[in-house]
Amino acid sequence: METANFFRQIAQMDINSKLTLSITKATENRILVSILIENDSCADKAKNVIPPFNLKGSPEELDNGFFEHIKKPVQMADGLISNMQNFLMGLETAQANSAMEKQKSDKEKAKGRKYSEAILKADALAKVGKYKEAWTALPKVGDYPENKEDIRKKQDEYEKQFVPNLWSASEQKAEQVNEQEKVDQEEYNP
Repeated sequence: METANFFRQIAQMDINSKLTLSITKATENRILVSILIENDSCADKAKNVIPPFNLKGSPEELDNGFFEHIKKPVQMADGLISNMQNFLMGLETAQANSAMEKQKSDKEKAKGRKYSEAILKADALAKVGKYKEAWTALPKVGDYPENKEDIRKKQDEYEKQFVPNLWSASEQKAEQVNEQEKVDQEEYNP
């Protein structure tokens, strides 16, 4: 049985990308081999513009010179794709480590700390019955739109304590008036 060293030679090329081979009989004694180099781990869309490498020849020509003709172009394309991926990873690392990104992260932490401190202060004031001060101590919704619902909920909770309910206030007033009228009538009608 005749051994073909095809796969050993592919393995010796030491490439990280996927090779897709398409073999087509072009004419009666010519074969067209198309090699597409792909690497799914590379996020750069530029990799998709790399065209397939095409090689056409007689079966004998391809048997004798296939690897020496494809080795350099395939390795170059594989290296380019690998460099694209390394470049993108380097950009991400640089961005994450940049002073601007760290400053942004520090600002977000400080903002979160200020929010927490304001909520704690408001809760402490509410516990001692200072609801107006608690309401004022709450963070502003415009400064913390991501916490809008929580802030509004606390505002409503505190408002209920320091803003009289119009209906209950008028009912209380009516009761007071009725009681005063009874007292007045009892004084005049002994």
